[in-house]
Amino acid sequence: MQFRNLAFLLVACLPLANAQFNFFDHMFGHPQQQQKQQQPQQQQSSDSQWMAYSEALSCSQYLCQDTLACVKRPADCPCPNTEDTKCTVPDALETDAATVVCVRGVEGCTLIERLMHSYST
Repeated sequence: MQFRNLAFLLVACLPLANAQFNFFDHMFGHPQQQQKQQQPQQQQSSDSQWMAYSEALSCSQYLCQDTLACVKRPADCPCPNTEDTKCTVPDALETDAATVVCVRGVEGCTLIERLMHSYST
């Protein structure tokens, strides 16, 4: 009789134990995996929205990726944030080409210029 009661108690407690493990699963990982699966779908939809919007703009020259500004050449693109400073690094091979780096802070383009000079020597 005691064995039967013990077996019944054990069977009755199994759903509770399973619920506890599900709680820990949800707490430590499984919902994150579901979020990771949903994130690429959200990324795809925002990418397709960006593509649709950028294709709707009329720009016969160069369309900046970050700001969607229509400019003559890529080096003319503005920085995406107003508090950024635009630093232009001239291309060594092409005189008309340049790389644009947007920086923020007190130093402005000084750090970029120092790095450029340290790599050119």
